[in-house]
Formats: sequence, structure tokens, C-alpha cells
Amino acid sequence: MAFQGSLRLAALALALSAFAGNGLAQESDKPLGVVELFTSQGCNSCPPADAFFAELAAKENIIALAYHVDYWDYLGWQDTLSRKENTERQYDYMRAFGSRSVYTPQAVINGRSHVNGASRKEVDGTLARLQKTGEGMRVGIKVSRTSDRVMIDTGDAGGGPTDAHVVIVYFNAPQTIDIAKGENSGRSMTYWNAVSGIQTAGMWHGKAQRYELPMTEISKKGGCAVLLQSVGKDGTPGPILGAAFIRKP
Repeated sequence: MAFQGSLRLAALALALSAFAGNGLAQESDKPLGVVELFTSQGCNSCPPADAFFAELAAKENIIALAYHVDYWDYLGWQDTLSRKENTERQYDYMRAFGSRSVYTPQAVINGRSHVNGASRKEVDGTLARLQKTGEGMRVGIKVSRTSDRVMIDTGDAGGGPTDAHVVIVYFNAPQTIDIAKGENSGRSMTYWNAVSGIQTAGMWHGKAQRYELPMTEISKKGGCAVLLQSVGKDGTPGPILGAAFIRKP
């Protein structure tokens, strides 16, 4: 218990530092990868994945995003961070992967592969494998800012897919939730980078390009990330080619 508490405090200190910015610094280029965790406060298999995810969220070379889904709410506890849009994104991935069902905790890595989100070995192994096979972050993304806007600069394709969406993913600051009912009744859990909204900022066509966002949109969110993600003809999410955090000033 003491070790777990110390680990949570260390992760908290590191994760909170991700929200700090300074001046007009440019940020990010090519992180190791993107981990999208589909989880639920009402799933008794999720706490180990949520704990591991806290470690991932503290790593500066990982873009870690948690999508709380709503289909376990019937078990007696309504996930306070769930959104139907998060559930829809997971079902879109299900169709993209040719799967027959969704599950939690599910970790989607780089939009290319999915594994048990509670398995450190599978998540770390998949990140390393995709990096080795050239299916990691191929396109550099740099973020800079002024007092009133954020500039997102994407690099060239360098081969491979040349069309993608520039997706902005907003997420909450770390929150501790006391779960009063359901399968995790009595637990107090701290949740990291829980996704609160997604928007498409534009299209990328394989060439270096700049996109601008108003700082007012960024400042009122807990945090956000930008994903350069290819999209199938049927609208399903595909491989993520580049990613970066957008730091708050």
C-alpha cells in the first residue's frame, strides 16, 4: 500500500509538470507512441490498467489518452468521466480492426493494434515493435504559441499515407473519484488524461503545413493533444502518424 501511494504521488508530480509551459517554447517532435486506453470506473478489471496508465501519462515520450466509456454504467455506477463519444470511438476502432466486440480495459497503440490495457508487457512490447517496424510516429509535429494562438506545424510524409486528419483531443486534469457503487464500490481512484472532447482541426496532405488554434480554446481545457491520424473511407480511425501534447502556458 505504501509503495503504491508513493508511486501515485511520483506520477502526480510528473504528470502535473506536463501542464506547465514556459514562454514561446516549441514542444514535441516524434514521441515513442500513442496509447489510447478505453476504461470504465464500473469495470472491476480496469483499476490495474488505470494504475499502469498513470505511469504512462507521466512519461514525456508517450501520448497517453484515457477514454471513459459508458456501457458498464448498468452495473450500478455511472462513470463520472464517461462520454458516449468515447464509446463511439471505441466501436469505430472495433470496426477498423475487424473485431466483433469491445472490451475494457483496451489499449489501442498508435491506432494500429490493440492489447489488454492492464498488461505492461503487451503495451510496452507493442510500442517497441511498432517503433522497430516503422509504424511508430513517422511525421514530426511541433507546437509553438504566442499570447493569443497556438501554432501546430506538421512535417512531410516521407513515404506512406499522405492524407490524415489533424485531430485535437482535449482531456481533464488528474481527478480523484470516490466510487460509491458497482463493482469497484469503496475504491478511491485517480484518473489521468480523461478525454473530454475531440475535434478535427483540418486535413493534412503529406506536406509540411501550419494550423492555428485560438489560445482561448486551449486555456480553458485541462490539457490537450494533437493527433495526425489517417481515416478510412468509411470514417473509421486508422494509423496515427504523428502526435504531440499542446502545453498550457
